[in-house]
Amino acid sequence: MNTLDIIVFFVYIVGIAVFGGSFFKKTKTSSSYTVGNNDIPGWVITMSIFATFVSSISYLALPGNAYQSNWNAFVFSLSLPIASYIAARFFVPLYRKVNSPSAYTFMEQRYGPWARVYVSFCYLLTQLMRIGTILYLLALTLNAIAGWDITTIIILTGLVVTLYSMLGGISAVLWTDAIQGIILIAGAVVCVGYILFSMPEGPSQVFQVALDNEKFGLGSFSLDLSQPTFWVVLVYGIFINLQNYGIDQNYVQRYMASKSDKEAQRSALMGGLLYVPISALFLFIGTALYAYYQSAATLPVELQGENMSDRVFPYFIVNVLPAGVSGLLVASIFAAGMSTISTSFNSSATVFLTDYYNKFVKKPVTDKQRMRVLYISSTVISIVGIAIAIAMINVKSALDAWWKLASIFSGGMLGLFLLAIFSRHKNSIGAILGVIAGLIVILWLSLSNIFLGPESLGNSFHTYLTIVFGTVAIFLVGFLVSLIGNKKINVD
Repeated sequence: MNTLDIIVFFVYIVGIAVFGGSFFKKTKTSSSYTVGNNDIPGWVITMSIFATFVSSISYLALPGNAYQSNWNAFVFSLSLPIASYIAARFFVPLYRKVNSPSAYTFMEQRYGPWARVYVSFCYLLTQLMRIGTILYLLALTLNAIAGWDITTIIILTGLVVTLYSMLGGISAVLWTDAIQGIILIAGAVVCVGYILFSMPEGPSQVFQVALDNEKFGLGSFSLDLSQPTFWVVLVYGIFINLQNYGIDQNYVQRYMASKSDKEAQRSALMGGLLYVPISALFLFIGTALYAYYQSAATLPVELQGENMSDRVFPYFIVNVLPAGVSGLLVASIFAAGMSTISTSFNSSATVFLTDYYNKFVKKPVTDKQRMRVLYISSTVISIVGIAIAIAMINVKSALDAWWKLASIFSGGMLGLFLLAIFSRHKNSIGAILGVIAGLIVILWLSLSNIFLGPESLGNSFHTYLTIVFGTVAIFLVGFLVSLIGNKKINVD
């Protein structure tokens, strides 16, 4: 990165921090800190939902995936309209009716305190690791692009995001998310335009090269459950996106910050739908890069290996894009990551206050004390997240290990929520047995290769189906046990 790129990048970072901190005067109560002042425009919440969904991982991974293979990953995006519609139709009205800053208050109403503690604890664990993972990957990317020290990047990024998200509360998070969403879209559009008009035979050459090499394929349409076919990715996408839009505190808090039920439903739906064309744009960057390096330029030998596809886009940003534009693209990558991190800081502090402090501290609590809890918990969460990110520098395998653990936690959470919403029977024993059964299924599918070998039945299914089978197991076992228990009570 040259001087102009560095200036563009730091102007963005400082600008976001100052803008986010400017909401401090509007965040004087715990309610305004967690759900705002009922004055956030609907388009801002929609963009914030979109920006929360898009992390820097997506920004880099989708182009790398399309460069290496095809558009199979786009099937995941095609599941979003289904999942976001279900969330808008069933989940959003429910949360607005419960009227709590926490998504997990509803679980206690259905199954008692244990359910609320279980899902909120799983959520906090996933957010801490999510913060650490995003910080680490952001630093790793900037280290590859600019050569800056990874630890320094992690600490500075974590502190900047902590500062503006803590000072401005949910209002700062929502508005900065909206700006960051616009920046990352602008960066992607500029990149696509530059590649298209850099082709020796013009923009049409990109499409010709892509078609000749079958780069627009969506994957196999066979019914093989051991491969990431069109159907496997679609079903996986429905479940994982229903988890995001239906039960994730990051999204639920945005529904509660909306001015009305209709605006909340509209934001949930439109925030999901917006990702579909933008993900196609990210994938097209990868396809265009493939055509570019087949026709207009040559990659260095060290980037031509099978596992180097994720590094092609960063290399292009640094070595091909004009000065200033490179800085914009790096800022776009950071925009995607910072929006995700700031959301996790605010939502985790909200969960800690609502589901633990307010619940278990029996003495009268003033709003000033609640604000102190929010500030302290935000600080602690940021410190732990930064520490996890730094730990990942030396323990690289922690990333893969955590993804497996996150699947266990998320599967248990989604299945329990679906059972609570769609089952009429309020049976805590059925819910507990359902969670146990689902976690056993998820553990079996996740660890069968390690303990039972590659020929075991668990390895007949692709890892994408782990959350699908685990969630279904929780719902079915919980529903059947609750139904049987309810009939027995009626007979007696």
